[in-house]
Amino acid sequence: MARRRRARERIGTDAAERGADAAALVRQLGQLLDELRLTEAEVTLGDMRVRVQRAAPPVVGTTAPAPAPAPAGAALPDPVVIVERPGNMVTVEAPMVGTFYRASSPTAEPYVREGDVVKEGQIVCIIEAMKLMNEIEAKSAGRVAKILADNGQAVEYGQPLFLIEPSR
Repeated sequence: MARRRRARERIGTDAAERGADAAALVRQLGQLLDELRLTEAEVTLGDMRVRVQRAAPPVVGTTAPAPAPAPAGAALPDPVVIVERPGNMVTVEAPMVGTFYRASSPTAEPYVREGDVVKEGQIVCIIEAMKLMNEIEAKSAGRVAKILADNGQAVEYGQPLFLIEPSR
């Protein structure tokens, strides 16, 4: 908790007040990852979201044992940077932890595809939690701009699932 608080103090308020550009923010997040030996950091400033995460080490075989933790002085892989500016997009987020499914069954058509027009309250996917199928509805009417989760993927509470471009 103290680490998280210190991280916010270092990059949160000062960067927002000075209107730091994305490149400077990415550099600060990269330094913070190194300093605190984190694998991921995410900051939202206004409508800009910057997420920096370390690339996973390459997988050689499917049955290889898990790699041993790196010694304290070892270099970590270069970070992967994702900068998003959704603008006027509406995000449909996972309301619970579970497994994301685009269709009601493996052989059924998906509820929505990218580019489809949806109505407010229309079912866009289901999340299976504790053997119960929970229908997730669109927050607003518009066009599905991006599907952010893969079918069968485990999702967490608050994780973005869809970006919807609202109808005008």
